[in-house]
Amino acid sequence: MNGGTGGTPGAAPDSGLAAGLRFLTELAAWVAAPWALASHSVPLAVLAVIVLIGLPTVFATPGDKARPVVAVPGTVTIALVLLQLAAAVVASWFAWPALVAVAVTVLAAATVVTEQPRWRWLRTAPARP
Repeated sequence: MNGGTGGTPGAAPDSGLAAGLRFLTELAAWVAAPWALASHSVPLAVLAVIVLIGLPTVFATPGDKARPVVAVPGTVTIALVLLQLAAAVVASWFAWPALVAVAVTVLAAATVVTEQPRWRWLRTAPARP
């Protein structure tokens, strides 16, 4: 989870609800993507987990994450969140029953709505503090 500090001056606004929904959607992506890919290619399933967990761990926007390994502009962080959301939704439709996939889709939509204040901040955030 990217968890900004919210109340810290200069930090990304990140409500507990937004962070919680984002984490649940990330978790859905981390499980659904390899689940959907495993029957086609185990190495591809492993690669999906590495990409979905590794990229946001390594690349982050200063102020959104306390100490990013590689500092990137806010638009990159937004793109990484959108990658997680897309992976969660698409993979859930291939991996799980329709009712679960609908729930993941609704979760992703709620995440997009609650992320808006953070994304507004991230659109103007530079790669360096």
